[in-house]
Order: sequence, then C-alpha cells, then structure tokens
Amino acid sequence: MSRQSERQIYEMHAQVCSVLSNPKRLEIINLLRENEKTVGDLAEKMGLAKANVSQQIAILRHKGLLLARREGQHIYYRLAYPKMLKAYDLLREILMERLSKQGEWFEKLRKEGETK
Repeated sequence: MSRQSERQIYEMHAQVCSVLSNPKRLEIINLLRENEKTVGDLAEKMGLAKANVSQQIAILRHKGLLLARREGQHIYYRLAYPKMLKAYDLLREILMERLSKQGEWFEKLRKEGETK
C-alpha cells in the first residue's frame, strides 16, 4: 500500500471515529443492530425528541454509516456496514473490563481506609 493510500485510510478512520464520538449516535447504532427502524422508533426507545434523533441520523447518513429505505410515508434506517458492530462490541468489552478494574481498585482503597 502506498504512503498516500495509507494516509487516506488514516484520515477516513479519524473521520469515522469523530462521528462515533457522540453517545447518541452510538446508541442509534446499537439500536439498529437487530433490524431497521424509523426515527419515531428510535426516538421512543431513546426517550428523545424526533428532531434530536433526526439530526444525529443525518450526520450518520452523511458519513455513509446508515442507509435509508422509504416505505410509504415512513423512512427506515439500517446500518450500512453491519461489520462495524464487531468494533463497537470489542470497544464496549474493553470499557467494561476497565470499569471492573476501576471498581476493584476503588474497593481496595475503601477497605484499606477502613483498616486505618
């Protein structure tokens, strides 16, 4: 792979990561893991206004992470690349391990504080 191509990949990677830096967008991706949904479906599950969800969906669509399908008056959204769930799940697993270790560390500190 040429250096130019490699730089392009790094740039694309950074752009995708910046899109995924929003918790609402991550939640949308997680909710779309099983099947496609409308903005209304997502807004209801997330407890947010449709306008807020629509704004986040527009960003995900613009970056090519979501696809849309119209059926009558409804627009259904789905993941453009379901493989990205592997990365999503792996990072979530790492974060859960980190939280667990932090919890163990805080518990150890608490117990040491009680014995003094």
